[in-house]
Amino acid sequence: MRRATNQDREVARRYHAATKHTWQSVRSSGHHLDWENKPFPYKVYPDLPVVPLPRELPVPGVSGLRTIAEAASGEAEPVLDLPRLASLLFFSAGLTKKKTYPGGETIHFRAAASTGALYEVEVYVVAGELPGLPAGVYHFCPGDFALRRLREGDHREPLGKAVAEPDVVRRAPATLVLSAIFWRNTWKYQARAYRHCFWDSGTLLANLLATATAEGLPARVLAGFLDDRVDHLLGLDGEREASLVLVPLGRAGAAPPPVGEIPPLAPPTVPLSREEVDYPDLRAMHAASKLHTPDELRAWSGPPPWPPAPGGEAVPLQPLPDAEAPDRPLAEVILRRGSTRQFAREAIGIAQLSTILDRATRGIAADCLGGAGPGLVDLYLIAHAVEGLPAGSYVYVPAGRGLESLRRGEFRETAGYLCLEQALGADGSVAVFFLADLERVLERYGNRGYRAAQLEAGILGGKLYLAAYALGLGASGTTFYDDEVVKFFAPHAAGKETIFATILGRARRARRGLLAEGRIERVAPGAPTAG
Repeated sequence: MRRATNQDREVARRYHAATKHTWQSVRSSGHHLDWENKPFPYKVYPDLPVVPLPRELPVPGVSGLRTIAEAASGEAEPVLDLPRLASLLFFSAGLTKKKTYPGGETIHFRAAASTGALYEVEVYVVAGELPGLPAGVYHFCPGDFALRRLREGDHREPLGKAVAEPDVVRRAPATLVLSAIFWRNTWKYQARAYRHCFWDSGTLLANLLATATAEGLPARVLAGFLDDRVDHLLGLDGEREASLVLVPLGRAGAAPPPVGEIPPLAPPTVPLSREEVDYPDLRAMHAASKLHTPDELRAWSGPPPWPPAPGGEAVPLQPLPDAEAPDRPLAEVILRRGSTRQFAREAIGIAQLSTILDRATRGIAADCLGGAGPGLVDLYLIAHAVEGLPAGSYVYVPAGRGLESLRRGEFRETAGYLCLEQALGADGSVAVFFLADLERVLERYGNRGYRAAQLEAGILGGKLYLAAYALGLGASGTTFYDDEVVKFFAPHAAGKETIFATILGRARRARRGLLAEGRIERVAPGAPTAG
């Protein structure tokens, strides 16, 4: 049988259609959660050398709003040493909170949001010689806040050969590689989990990019690479666990030495569950969006070729100037961040919404995006309670920094229904939906564009999270009835597909004494976990 390629776009179309939520599908799937078989949240290599990470970390004290909106210039690039690397790992993927229930059960939460708190995204480090860390390929485990060494030596040269911008990787002192262990998310969400892997990578990347900016380190997102080469370097099988995105950190590294043949690598790991369920649709989607040759890689890379979408008459944003905006440090923003479970049905101000949108949409440094230029996704909003903005539906016009009104009216209950009949969509102040012209994306990028659209939406959603918490508000990602969202925003959204959604608003304060809800505490880097 012929292997599907990146240009076999029907694979992405079929996968997207098969994993849509409908009123009927959520009631007839027959899927139930086997709690006895829930995957273990950490990847554990029992036999690999351990490198404990420092517990005393540089704390990103720069304004959170500033770091969301800007990127480090690299003009005065600091040395990427082990403490700075540990800080980047902690504030993007580390354990930051724990919740203890009355019966004694404890669950841990991480710095970035993850669908269902299942944390399927893993982080690897491919480093040259760093102060405090020998050159090598490492896996990061947030459970004990340590690295495990997979390979000795500097492997930046072969990693650079797997991307379209080789010097960006070769000259970076270290590159982080995000992967996904699919079963951790499919356990609950089945084949739709492939979308979630990129949403969750995106929220993690929003934290990472902001932390890198706070540290003065240039960082760039590389969503295009030769999958099998990167998986081989990390010892991944490419089916059960696969690489998703690379992030070179810094530009001041010395040129790496050449590397000979890289032997296969398959160190034992602790099983996640007693058994794992396979989802062929997910595997097929991932396989058909791989890049296999340098020619494919060159053809894939580059920003979207289309111009900014023309907008109609728009309500101009009223973002707070930097001098008037809260200067809450990024570290505090990340440590406070959570996924708001209940909103208060209270209004936020137009300046707050404007500031969130303004800071979150100033561009993403990525190989498939145009920086501050047009992206792959568009932002549609349902405003319920924003002082200074009539209730109704809107589309965000980034070129004009404004909101084009689509329909006036009260749509709280409709938004709740669109968000899979969850109260979040109705109770927040604003529901933000990310939509994409998927046909145009697939035409330009092939199936790989499906990954890129999901990833961009995840990064933007993560930036909305951070901006909201920087302003003392709440946020939560959510799922949706795919086609119903498009119908609601029609005719403007005709021909588009729903990619992701984020709710913004004021968090409802829980009454003290409700012990059944559990107690949440912050966790210091390297604090012991019970498993």
